[in-house]
Amino acid sequence: MKYEIVIPVITFVCVIAVGVSLLISREQKRKLLEKRLREGTGFKTGGETKQQKTTFVQLLEKIGNFVSHGQATTTLWEQLIRAGYLNSAAPAVYTGIKILLFVIGVVGGTTLTMPLKIYFMTKVTLVFVGATVLFFIPNIVLLLRLKKRHDEICRFLPDAVDLLEICVSSGIGLDMAWNIVSDEMRHISPVLAGAMALTNFEIHLGASRVEAMRHMAARTSVDDLASLAAILIQTERFGTSIATALRIFAISLRERRSFAAEESAEKMAVKLIIPMVLFIFPAVLITIAGPAVITIFTVLK
Repeated sequence: MKYEIVIPVITFVCVIAVGVSLLISREQKRKLLEKRLREGTGFKTGGETKQQKTTFVQLLEKIGNFVSHGQATTTLWEQLIRAGYLNSAAPAVYTGIKILLFVIGVVGGTTLTMPLKIYFMTKVTLVFVGATVLFFIPNIVLLLRLKKRHDEICRFLPDAVDLLEICVSSGIGLDMAWNIVSDEMRHISPVLAGAMALTNFEIHLGASRVEAMRHMAARTSVDDLASLAAILIQTERFGTSIATALRIFAISLRERRSFAAEESAEKMAVKLIIPMVLFIFPAVLITIAGPAVITIFTVLK
């Protein structure tokens, strides 16, 4: 009986520990990014960055490099970059976390299932299932972070485009307007502001505005940013008004967001049918018909 209580407690502690470690790692990477943007230091695309790492992170990195032989897949790199992990050691640390969680699952599952009087294959199955669940926790966290960043950028991009259009219409150059909007959006959407700041930093390093914006669209996987880059390419190529193009683009973004909200509202009525039938309708039926049923049974007796 006591093992039935110990297993959920240990599982809960493991999940909390993993969540706390991921939050701490994310906060450290965010602070490092802000420090680089303030100091104007460059990002290294290859090799190791000159940041001070904790012993635990170094251990995870060594484990990840040992398992992956120091090479990460392109898909993993793209997912980590879109999630905001720009450090060159991020794939190794990510892989190290997965391997460490799997080992914890195997060791913890073996320790907990050994005293149980069940078949050996059942024990092996329970250990494997528990270790597999822990192994895929970083994947779930990464996907949730990707969705959160994507939704935040899509939500606040129309406001950023409006600010760009206002700045450009007032006579400010596009590069200066980009810097102003990036600073203003930092208090509203840190994710979008960070993406814009990285784009501006890339322009300062010598990349063209169009190329830098294409890289921003690839880093964030937001189609609207790719459309914005295409609009700026056309305005620069044909010499049309940037303010007019930005104004029309902002209007289209707002209309699209309005249509998406209306579509979600239409779907809400269908989604409410199941909870209404399972929970609300029985409660209403009991409340209305309950007294009558009790009275009938009393009379029949």
